[in-house]
Formats: sequence, C-alpha cells, structure tokens
Amino acid sequence: MMHSNYSKRRVLLHWLSAVIILWTLVSGFYVAFNPVSASTEHWIGSLNVSLTTLFIPFFVWRAWLFFCELEPRGAALSLNKKLALVVHALIYLTIGVVLVTGVLMMKSTISVFGLVRFPQPLADPALIELANTLHSLSCVVLSMLIALHLCAVLWHEFSGRRVVRRMSFAKPAGAMSRRAQR
Repeated sequence: MMHSNYSKRRVLLHWLSAVIILWTLVSGFYVAFNPVSASTEHWIGSLNVSLTTLFIPFFVWRAWLFFCELEPRGAALSLNKKLALVVHALIYLTIGVVLVTGVLMMKSTISVFGLVRFPQPLADPALIELANTLHSLSCVVLSMLIALHLCAVLWHEFSGRRVVRRMSFAKPAGAMSRRAQR
C-alpha cells in the first residue's frame, strides 16, 4: 500500500532497521576487506551478532506490517507502484535471508552482549560454510538494493515528492495549517 504518511511505529521500525543494517553492512564489509586487528574483528563481529540477533523480532514485526498492508488483490496499481512494491518486497526477502544465514553460519554459541546465549544451530562444517557463502552473497545483494532504494529516494526528492518527510516524525506539510483553522 502506498501511504501518504506512515504511522509512527512504521517510521520508528524503518529508522531502527536503517541504522542497524547500515552499521552491520558497512562494518562487516570493512572488516572483511581491510586489515584489522584480531581484537577489532572480534569486537565488531560480537557487536554485529548481538545487534542483529536483537533486531530479528523487530524485522519480523516490520515485515508483517509491510505485507499485511499491501493493496488487496485486484487493486489497480501503476507500473511505478508495482515496481516499488517488488523492490521493497525484494529488500524484505533479502534482509530475511541475511538474518537467517547469519544465524546459521555461526561457528559457536551465539552470545547477545554476553547476557543471553543461544546454541550454535548447525554442527556440520559444510552447512556452516554454505550458510556463510549465502550470507556473504545476500549481503552484497542487500547493499545493491539499498543503493537502488537510496537512488529512488533522491530521485523522488528532486522530483518534488517529499518521501523523506513521509518517512519522518515531522508533521505533514498541511497539518499545522489545518489545525490552526480549527
């Protein structure tokens, strides 16, 4: 569903997702492709595992809200709206793959900030390596989808469609003047 404005809950979930996903992608790729100390690699890895483990229920909630609020079948959507829905659905699907493979690729107990521990889900090294490969590939795909998403945001903004304002906690442009008229 294309909303003129999003609920505060969806805005909060969007920005929570953006911060966690951007941090984990950037820091993860940085550690993967740059020489860093073992302590830095361990610290970033532990932080990212903890953050994304805590993020999983919020992502499930966000995905549920997205898919539950889609236009009903048979609703006439323009080609642009259909394309936007497909890209957003691909983003959600890819995030889901990143999160699931991230859990499955763990080679030891999953520790959430040292407070809660979950057992390692897989024991077979071949399956762990497969999950690791799928995780890496899905992170690349997610990065490309995020770049596409950001390009679309810029295109909309420069075309006069204030999508950033819609995805913020700011009041809609006409809300203040309507309130003043009452």
